[in-house]
Amino acid sequence: MKNLRKHGKSPFQIAVIHGGSGAAGQMFRVAQKISHNYGILEPLQTSTSIEGQIKELHIILEKYGSKQFILIGHSWGAWLAFLYASNYPESVKKILLVSSGPFEEYYASQIMDTRLSRLNDKEKIKLNKLIDVLNNPYGKDKNIIFSRLGKLLSKTDSYLPLYYSDEATEYRYDIFQGIWNDAEELRRCRKLLMAGKRIQCPVVAIHGDYDPHPFKGVEEPLAHLLKDFKFILLKNCGHYPWLERDAKERFYKILYEELS
Repeated sequence: MKNLRKHGKSPFQIAVIHGGSGAAGQMFRVAQKISHNYGILEPLQTSTSIEGQIKELHIILEKYGSKQFILIGHSWGAWLAFLYASNYPESVKKILLVSSGPFEEYYASQIMDTRLSRLNDKEKIKLNKLIDVLNNPYGKDKNIIFSRLGKLLSKTDSYLPLYYSDEATEYRYDIFQGIWNDAEELRRCRKLLMAGKRIQCPVVAIHGDYDPHPFKGVEEPLAHLLKDFKFILLKNCGHYPWLERDAKERFYKILYEELS
């Protein structure tokens, strides 16, 4: 399948779910790393709707995998894994939410302020220009602009990275635009959080203390909602734990513990 990469050998019982949305592929190195011990599916989301991405993921897992999966979702992929487990609770053994967005709107207002505080004046001007082009219905080359925005934000989102890596297979602003407005509405009206009531498996959240997405926006709502929930905070860690100098080893140690 064009929207799937496989790592390691069968049986495939683990899937890494990319963030973005519209920038699938960023967890490639994670998939490669843990494939030394496990068979890993790496779906590459192509649908421009949330419902479409859930169905797309289900088709892949049904075709290539086992009866129950462990889902490792990063950023938007954490929400997608959460929603998938709500729709297909019998198909999911465990969810690992890595650097998830906050589950309640109250916490989300802090994200851009935190990012802006980490930029100099020149970078702030550049950020605003990129956003203006993306918001302009007549703007051109939006996939390119979207990729530039992602690269700029990756600097605000990282604490002490080993390197800045761009593993995205391609940047698709149409996917981001199609997903994100609906995703924000799901959070605003609390349907995203309430989807957790149908989840039957253990949920583990792994989050960096330097991530602009406030960890309390994940820890507090889910701790009150889910019966089997564990939260792990990584020190000196931003939005991409596998790239962080101080957190990389602990991140993988936690992954292997939760996968075993």
